[in-house]
Amino acid sequence: MISNPFLISGYHSPSYFCDREEESSKIISALTNDRNLTLISPRRMGKTGLIHHCFHLIQAENSDIYCFYLDIFSTQNLRDFVDLFAKTVIGKLDNYSESTIKKLFSFLKSFRPSLTFDPITGTPTINFDIIPLQEENSLKEIFSYLEETGKRCYIAIDEFQQIIEYPEKGVEAMLRSYIQFIPNVKFIFSGSKKHLMNEMFSSVNRPFYQSTQKIGLKEIPLESYYIFASQFFSAVKKNLPYEVFEYIYSKMFGHTWYIQYVLNQLYSMQQLEYTISDIELLIDSILEEENATYKTYCEMITKGQLKLLTAIAKEKRIKSPYETRFMRLHELSAISSVKLALHSLIDKTLILKDEEDYFTVYDRFFSLWLEKS
Repeated sequence: MISNPFLISGYHSPSYFCDREEESSKIISALTNDRNLTLISPRRMGKTGLIHHCFHLIQAENSDIYCFYLDIFSTQNLRDFVDLFAKTVIGKLDNYSESTIKKLFSFLKSFRPSLTFDPITGTPTINFDIIPLQEENSLKEIFSYLEETGKRCYIAIDEFQQIIEYPEKGVEAMLRSYIQFIPNVKFIFSGSKKHLMNEMFSSVNRPFYQSTQKIGLKEIPLESYYIFASQFFSAVKKNLPYEVFEYIYSKMFGHTWYIQYVLNQLYSMQQLEYTISDIELLIDSILEEENATYKTYCEMITKGQLKLLTAIAKEKRIKSPYETRFMRLHELSAISSVKLALHSLIDKTLILKDEEDYFTVYDRFFSLWLEKS
């Protein structure tokens, strides 16, 4: 039993996971029917939790299926990727018999593997050191290892658009060439930068063109989310009125993590009944805590970008940032300058273009902070 049911990181169990039944069904169906997936959603919308939820359901149904998750957001090059990939999957499909270890070591010629044992439990751990300039061969050996085992595997690579930033050329094509010939392994390519992910998987001249089923992650419906949330408050004899939850949902634009964060703090409060005034005070407190961080954000962008960012925050969402009314009201300069600023803010993930082509400030708390500035 966890102390607060409104998780803001990690995945615990289906009991603390809200809705996403349709998306879960699509993901599980795709994987079990040999289709790779592209999952696109803004950061903090719940895609990582959804992946872990699907893996939980899959392994509860069939323990012979192996599920792996790796977040490559922090990787800077192919070597980082290969190192993380190896640590995630190699050795996890085998027992640690002497014959298996010998076979594994002989198989990975581009690595310098070593075996260590936990001094208390005696559990063996395989460590890897990639031989310099052997990253491509090392990657090939990992895929060969996965294929050689013959075991059914589902691998989620989160923030997949990061591979575009690697200095090495041809990483996309290299990965595609290995993935398409490994029948026992299926992949989820997850990403938060919609424009980059769409370019990778929908452009005819890119290696992953039309190679996956695509799923976009939207907001959890208000009604479903309220039923999920209110049950936890009721269980401890607290009352979360519908209009109060609706206010939170609206303020956060239905964005999962921000709703969870507010609910987490609300649940920890001593009172048994909540009002909209309580929510306003709580949000003000959160913004005050983040004041120094948001000031730093503002210092890291140009004055023109900050002016546009603040204007969009005050509008809450805008479909046409180049329209005369918007530009005059917020004293923005030439259209060309706004276009440049907008492009830069999207690249910095400070601005989000949603499914309806509206522009909003990505961080909901930052947006509310800018509104008050």
